[in-house]
Amino acid sequence: MPEHSGYGQFCPVSMAAEVFCSRWTPLIMRELLCGTTRFNDLRRGVPRMSPALLSKRLKELEKAGIVSVRRSMGGAVEYTLTPAGADLREVVMGLGLWGQRWIESQLSLRNLDPTLLMWDMRRHLVLQPLPPRKCTIQFQYPELSAAKRNYWLVVEEAVVDLCYFDPGFQVDLLVRSPLRAMTAVWMGIAKLRNELNAGTIELDGDPALAGAMQNWLGLSPFAKEQRQVA
Repeated sequence: MPEHSGYGQFCPVSMAAEVFCSRWTPLIMRELLCGTTRFNDLRRGVPRMSPALLSKRLKELEKAGIVSVRRSMGGAVEYTLTPAGADLREVVMGLGLWGQRWIESQLSLRNLDPTLLMWDMRRHLVLQPLPPRKCTIQFQYPELSAAKRNYWLVVEEAVVDLCYFDPGFQVDLLVRSPLRAMTAVWMGIAKLRNELNAGTIELDGDPALAGAMQNWLGLSPFAKEQRQVA
């Protein structure tokens, strides 16, 4: 259980909240529900969470029967959801859809994080519009520091890798954009075509790949939710 002593109520909402509502736990559940199983990959999905706290939360989820831990003969550890954990999918998706629907968009865009954005892109990339050969797409955010400015998505044999350092492959398409603009497109707050027409997002490289960007980019699973005024 989380470090607090609990709400002290028999209500199922109270009991469920004791498991689900501790800090970072909903985001860890988001990552697990997206198919992430390795500790280091979980860290990439919650880059501002300390490794010690992530380890602690995973142990709490294991104790609560939400997460199952499997260790291979080679010592590798995998975290998978139990049936109880998988049953939280609608709760997590519902929370995300509510946030997309009711949280003011400009408030959302104050929390820019290039690492999370690129990690989310990697797992939701649509492979069908991409060429069957190895394909490298570089994303560049010019206003960021040199250490956080460039990211590479390398697609080969239906596997998408995210590289934080130049992998040395020929770049098929360079996408140059302010981080705010790309995040707005990814979250469905702005339209890719409008940003391209305005010159905010620039594409340089394979014309076919550039022309199909809207198809392979995929967008956030919450992007289609219509925003409301609270």
